[in-house]
Amino acid sequence: MKKDELHEQDDDLRPEYDASVLKRGVRGKYFERFRQGTNLALLAPDVRKAFPTDEEVNEALRTLMRNVRPH
Repeated sequence: MKKDELHEQDDDLRPEYDASVLKRGVRGKYFERFRQGTNLALLAPDVRKAFPTDEEVNEALRTLMRNVRPH
């Protein structure tokens, strides 16, 4: 998008909002989840095709861990 096109877009924001009619947020709603952090891994497309759900990925990795780990 060109700069001049950006300025031509309609702006649907109001110049001012009445804070008394807006819903209040909940302080700390996601704090615990944030504190715990996340543990994400990016899967290659071929791996994702073979294991399309989180559960399938986890089960495959658990099976691998059971078979590789010394007892």
